[in-house]
Amino acid sequence: MATNKNATIRYQTLDRCFRNPGKRYFIEDLTEACNQALLDIDPTSSGVQKRQIYEDIKFMRDSRGFDAPIESYKENKKAYYRYDDSNFSINNQPLNEQEAQQLREALLTLSRFKGMPQFEWIEEIKVRLEHSFNLKSEENIISFDENEFLKGREFIGDLFNAIVNKQTLLIHYKPFKAEENIHLEIHPYHLKQFNNRWFLFGWNEKEEHISNIALDRISSFSVSETQLIPNVEIDFKDFFDDIIGVSIPLNEKPKKILLKVDSELWPYIQTKPLHGSQKNKEIAKDYTVIELNLIPNYELEALILSFGEKIEVLSPDSLRQRIIDRIQSLSKRYI
Repeated sequence: MATNKNATIRYQTLDRCFRNPGKRYFIEDLTEACNQALLDIDPTSSGVQKRQIYEDIKFMRDSRGFDAPIESYKENKKAYYRYDDSNFSINNQPLNEQEAQQLREALLTLSRFKGMPQFEWIEEIKVRLEHSFNLKSEENIISFDENEFLKGREFIGDLFNAIVNKQTLLIHYKPFKAEENIHLEIHPYHLKQFNNRWFLFGWNEKEEHISNIALDRISSFSVSETQLIPNVEIDFKDFFDDIIGVSIPLNEKPKKILLKVDSELWPYIQTKPLHGSQKNKEIAKDYTVIELNLIPNYELEALILSFGEKIEVLSPDSLRQRIIDRIQSLSKRYI
């Protein structure tokens, strides 16, 4: 039985009922109490039936649950439920097997932040949890794609704090094609990782648009005295929906892009779509034509080129010509 949000609410409610010596809770009473608790949290809840409460009691009694000493007592051919030990509570119990597994999974996620500046506390709490709940495993069963030597990682913690504390930043930044640093005043809103690099997104007051700042090109930064312009327009949950990567061309709208994929490559594209908008337009023996709806950018071009001769841009003409130009420039280096 999965310990989801609703289940947790029911277990806590049942625990309070079983610990109450002043009232006898029959199955109907327990069901009513659980439904009231669910409605208090979510007014749209459809509630639960007696069958679910019986299953909850069974789970709470089980050693895989809470090993709770729930006893039933007969009264007028009906049974009410109560803890045999009035001092018992599921909140005083050690972790059960499911909770321990969930905590292990959480620790695996936290391990992604290991070594990052300002996140040293994660390693400390990870060690404490492993020791307290005997969760440590010597097996290395999962790896994340991280570059521990990436330049700019040391800024992540301070930039994170600046966003949280709503501080405007003065950034000394060196673009790849520039010989000297440029100075930017940025109102920081969001940090994003892409392709093992980190990027800061914030309002560039001078240019009056959102700027994309690669952390590995930041030389230094400091807090500005300028009051931060709050982000009231952009929802970063869907800000990147229309692109691949992090480059968002100004004043561009999503376009319909048709790509012809060779049959040899198709299984990879089918199981790992290039973008969430991917649709099949034509399926033939030797190829599949797919449609994407997004804004063309550098990252899309790089992705297409990474598949070499096994993928072809059919439209729009502007993207097709851009790929042709890059292939011709590339071929000149090998002639």
